[in-house]
Amino acid sequence: MFAPTLLVDRSIIVTGGGSGLGLAMAKTFVSYGAKVTIAGRSGERLERAGAEIADSAREGGEVATFPADVRRPEETDALIARAVARFGRADGLVNNAAGNFLAESAALTPNGFDAVVRTVLYGSVNCTLALGRHLLERGAPGAIVSIVATYASLGTAYALPSACAKAGVLAMTRSLAVEWGGRGIRLNAIAPGPIPTEGAFSRLMPSPEAQERALERIPLGRFGRPEEIANLATFLLSDLCPYQTGDCVTMDGGEWIAGAGEFSDYRKLPDDRRRRFFDSLRPKKSGER
Repeated sequence: MFAPTLLVDRSIIVTGGGSGLGLAMAKTFVSYGAKVTIAGRSGERLERAGAEIADSAREGGEVATFPADVRRPEETDALIARAVARFGRADGLVNNAAGNFLAESAALTPNGFDAVVRTVLYGSVNCTLALGRHLLERGAPGAIVSIVATYASLGTAYALPSACAKAGVLAMTRSLAVEWGGRGIRLNAIAPGPIPTEGAFSRLMPSPEAQERALERIPLGRFGRPEEIANLATFLLSDLCPYQTGDCVTMDGGEWIAGAGEFSDYRKLPDDRRRRFFDSLRPKKSGER
């Protein structure tokens, strides 16, 4: 899709890089020559992912792993230091580490709320500020991409901690895009729709019936693919869009806008039934039956 050398010599950090979207993005980045540091809490998972990512590397692409808990500022500082020590500098970041679960909000415990918000919101803020300080000290440009959700702007029932945290990450993205824009640091977000990945997808859509209902909401009639998000993240981290900052790009097969339309669900009817129904609503002309 892009020139093979698009990200050559770019040092990029990916949190939650041991599986799912993080792994897919890291593999794509190294395939375009980036030097990628993946972070996560499981060292064993990171090592397995690192070997898989290395197989995708070309044009100078490399991968390093670093176990880190993004909820802890001292560990995110160490993560940036690790990338700088290994690759000489850090140029980009993908805030991908996340957690989520479904629950009735009235039954939420403080610990349940805290677990998600500290990983998603605190973790993204910790990593972003750590990289931002490094870039500002160097007087260097950089690019930061945060993975949010389509409900970051509107909220969602039954996932209150995630909705609050993702909204905060989006606010951080737009706030720092203004504050740091004059220093050449761009911040953007990606709001994916449902994408089957290891772990999270099975917890949030645990049955074929739940997946079928989700598919019915998507005009394109399918779930997204990790490589599609990886391609978009590659574009946003590259020099192909130097004027794009403070933006949130939605990639959800049309689910978000379809859900906002009062009459969008009529698309689910068979064509002939829908047309007959619409015809039945037309005012009758004189002489018509």
